[in-house]
Amino acid sequence: MTETPKAAAPPLVVRPPLLTPPLLLRFVSVLGASAGFHLLLSVVPTYATPAGGGGAAGLATGALMLATVAGEFATPALVDRYGYRVVLAVGLGLLGAPALALPLSRNLWWIVAVCLLRGLGYGFTLVAGGALTASLIPAERRGEGLAVVGIVGGVPALVALPLGVWLAAHAGYGPVFAVGAAATLVAIPSVAGLPGRVGASGRAVGIAEGLRSVGLRRPAVVFAFAAMVSGIVVTFLPLAVHGAATGAVAVALFVQPATATAGRWLAGRLGDRRGSAGLVLPGLLLSAVGTLLMVLTAEPVAVVVAAGVFGTGFGVLQNATITVMYARAPTGGYGTVSALWNIAYDVGMGVGAVAFGWLAAATGYPWAFALTGVAMLTAVVPAVRDRRARTTTATTV
Repeated sequence: MTETPKAAAPPLVVRPPLLTPPLLLRFVSVLGASAGFHLLLSVVPTYATPAGGGGAAGLATGALMLATVAGEFATPALVDRYGYRVVLAVGLGLLGAPALALPLSRNLWWIVAVCLLRGLGYGFTLVAGGALTASLIPAERRGEGLAVVGIVGGVPALVALPLGVWLAAHAGYGPVFAVGAAATLVAIPSVAGLPGRVGASGRAVGIAEGLRSVGLRRPAVVFAFAAMVSGIVVTFLPLAVHGAATGAVAVALFVQPATATAGRWLAGRLGDRRGSAGLVLPGLLLSAVGTLLMVLTAEPVAVVVAAGVFGTGFGVLQNATITVMYARAPTGGYGTVSALWNIAYDVGMGVGAVAFGWLAAATGYPWAFALTGVAMLTAVVPAVRDRRARTTTATTV
């Protein structure tokens, strides 16, 4: 009697480690930049408001984002010349140190000048740090790795955004500015242990070429629409909510980054297993629904629910769009991918804050939120086109 041969056991797939020493060290500057940025994000607009009302608040956030975009455009060339360490350290210094000058004056143009310097530094940290981080994560675990990085950066936002508002109300603006500066500046020594340069495969991709690529441009455009609302929420929610709902603002500013962090983690886990491209449209629709719910500014529960729905969709979009863009570029183009994604983020935040300030002055906050939610739905067009194009490509290869 002959034995039936046993089927060979499937080979054991060993996934590469995710939390390597360089990535863990990189988390220090992620934490510092996120804490310093978010502590002041909703505080500076209210600090500027006596100088010019809601328009001043929008101008402060708009200046911050405009300078951030300028820094992001410049960073790939600066990294090519000076390396990651130098650009990241300079960025942290510019993000942190100018905040110490804010208590010297409440003149609007002084505040704008400080915001411009801080925005330039933030742009350096985002693009140089983002490209370096992506190179430290194994490609087959990129969605999960970027989700972990999102949690590391999201936890300070989760705490710092409402904490800044609370601290300003109870201790004054000066302590908020000092703590925000310190949180960023203490992270600078950690940069010395990071790689100055990382070996890249594939040809380099310039900013202009990246903008011409529909595979990179479409996810960036979709994400920019959601980022627009993110800038509006942190800038105007404290100004839009009055009466009995005022107490909900701090809760909403906690819930929004909390749900965004959860959304990033969920998208990262699902994306590595099923593909990230299919998550872009659901993330956009969730973000739009949350924005439309913000018309109920007089209802405390509605304000918090709206922040949670928007935050979840925004988090899904954050992870899905950046993961898709990295997957479509060679490692030599990671700097450009990081720049394009962060430019979409910050252009969206800056344009959203400035435009919403003008719109709300003409229509009132509820109508402004309604019109913004409707405007977000126009991003369904590039999201659907990208999904169809990628499906067609996948079936024809």
